Amino acid sequence: MTSVKVAIYVRISTTKQECENQLIQLRKYCEKSEWDIHKEYCDIISGQEESRPEYDKIFIDAHKKLFDGVLFWSLDRFARSGTLFTLQKLKELDNLNIFWHSYQEPYISSVGPWKDVVISIFATIAKLERERISERTKAGFFKDKDGVLRGRKTKKKVGRPQVPQSAIIQIDRIIKKDPNTPVRKIREQVMYKIKHGAIRHPSIGFICERKKIIVQKTGMKSNNL
Repeated sequence: MTSVKVAIYVRISTTKQECENQLIQLRKYCEKSEWDIHKEYCDIISGQEESRPEYDKIFIDAHKKLFDGVLFWSLDRFARSGTLFTLQKLKELDNLNIFWHSYQEPYISSVGPWKDVVISIFATIAKLERERISERTKAGFFKDKDGVLRGRKTKKKVGRPQVPQSAIIQIDRIIKKDPNTPVRKIREQVMYKIKHGAIRHPSIGFICERKKIIVQKTGMKSNNL
């Protein structure tokens, strides 16, 4: 009788000690199930990190048909990039005729009666996830004629509040009076109120842009553009 070879995968975000504790339990499970351990793959990395070298190696080895199944500690340790991604990776193993099993959630398994139910639930959630992504993509963002980033549907501006016309007039007046006035000095002199009454000064970049426009239009000279 040919022995069943299993790849063990764990991902932890603290120390190697926790990794070893999980591996001990998974080794015992393999022994009870009469599975031979092909290799142990352990990523010590936070859930927010995109790179998981050992996780990637599992699928490289899976395509080489080096083992028959994958045993992981729990589903959230196996995949942390959304339901759609998780479903795709489980299906990838299925297509390679490699079974998968969660130690902490025995109903999440392709070797028992719950397989079709689990896949069906995942597929439904993944469909909803795809629809949400599609809606966000359709909403999108665009730049208006002034180069301000806005939401496509809401027309809501994104980023720093727009400088009011009254402040622009004040900036232009100072520049026209003396184009060599330091930008920082102009910024200190010009103030305006935004929502909730907060006081703001125009950005140095905005003032520089206004100075360039005025100099180009009037032909005035400035030594500190």
